[in-house]
Amino acid sequence: MGISSLGVGSGILTQDVLDQLRASDDSQRITPITLNLANENDKQDSLKVIDATMTNFRDSIDALKSASLFDGRKSSVTGASVEVTASANSDVQDFTINVDHLATKQIEQSGAFASGSDLVASGMVGTGTFTLSVGSGTPVDIEYDSTTTLDDLKKLINDSAGDQVDATVVQISATESRLFISSAGTGASNDISIVDNSAGLSSMLTTDTSLSTTPSIDPDTSLAYAAIQSGLDNQFTFNGQTITRSSNTVDDLITGYSIALKEPGSSDVSVSQDREAITTKIDSFVEKYNSIITELDRQTLPSTDSSTRGIFSGDSSIKSMKRAIQDMIYSVAGGVGSMEDYGFTVDRDGKMSVDSTVFNAKLDENPTNVEAFFTGGDYTQTDGSVVALSGAFTGFYDIANGYTKTNGDLDNIKNSLTATISSLEESKISATERLDAKYAIMKKQFAAYDLMIKQFSSASDVFTQLSNANTSN
Repeated sequence: MGISSLGVGSGILTQDVLDQLRASDDSQRITPITLNLANENDKQDSLKVIDATMTNFRDSIDALKSASLFDGRKSSVTGASVEVTASANSDVQDFTINVDHLATKQIEQSGAFASGSDLVASGMVGTGTFTLSVGSGTPVDIEYDSTTTLDDLKKLINDSAGDQVDATVVQISATESRLFISSAGTGASNDISIVDNSAGLSSMLTTDTSLSTTPSIDPDTSLAYAAIQSGLDNQFTFNGQTITRSSNTVDDLITGYSIALKEPGSSDVSVSQDREAITTKIDSFVEKYNSIITELDRQTLPSTDSSTRGIFSGDSSIKSMKRAIQDMIYSVAGGVGSMEDYGFTVDRDGKMSVDSTVFNAKLDENPTNVEAFFTGGDYTQTDGSVVALSGAFTGFYDIANGYTKTNGDLDNIKNSLTATISSLEESKISATERLDAKYAIMKKQFAAYDLMIKQFSSASDVFTQLSNANTSN
């Protein structure tokens, strides 16, 4: 505020008087609006917390309302010969696998070279080709010439036939390097054949006595190489039945099972329902239920003490939402039991807990009925009659989603708060502008009155001086 000369003439109608009058008007007209605005903004912030907590609660129900909740499988293996993965809804069973031997790749080894930079066809004139084939796969023709080194040959093979074989140059010692070619897949059908169509690879055709077998291809037409490992199918027994496969990953033995053969030996396998996954999701539901109830208790707490009173203590919509959540576990449709039958209880403080022993006992007794009760389906009663259920968690989800969905109840409350805040802000602006205008006028009036008072005071001084002079004479 700038320095004001108001009241200088009289010392009566000063700026302080105006400020006091303005403060009084503000306390009556502006302060109530400001307090209401602060309260509505606090409600808006609290509603965001309720909305987030309620959304988490809804999502925890969403993870439970699908029948796939009970389809998860867990495999347990005793022994190191296999690893087993079972997909959802696959058979629950126990079995034994005994691995006799694993499937192997065909591995071929060339003759010896001094290094990877040695030429493989130094006597070659022009360009030659050789044909590489693996089992019944498509043969691949590969070109070479007199400048092709052992390293070059490795690259040519990998570039042209890398989907069928893997080629690598191994330095055996300081003076010896060899080309190794292994089939990409395992099994007896993956035998490797290399036929030199141009007979230019003769420098590789020396018999190598260090190999387990000597080259068996005609030196005049083929690249000399020898198998150091034959491609074999695996062999194992499943519950005593002998089985062979070309791959050590067996996906076609039992629908939904992936069996990885690891080493010879025996393993006992048990595939069961994944109860841990079910328990984890149920525990999350209970935790999120208790979170939303705790939050709603705090926000709707009635109290004469403003420091502890919930900001929504007088809001019927939030209170109604709290009652709906509290009542939902007692309103399971179908008339075939209650949540308490499955171990779910709510204490005096409104907090939920679940007895996993009771829940698992129900699963052991009749898993189909448990699935129907919670996620929907046909429920068979003790008298043999069948009741079609929509599922407890499906009903819970509908209740929670009614509040959290777009344009749901929480959105409506949020929109109402936004409208109220906007209206209060407009009212505050309007009231402030009216007071500003009022006190601008009053300031001008005070200035005029101050001048009049000053003039009256001056006239009074003149009369006083005249009177004093007459008295003296």
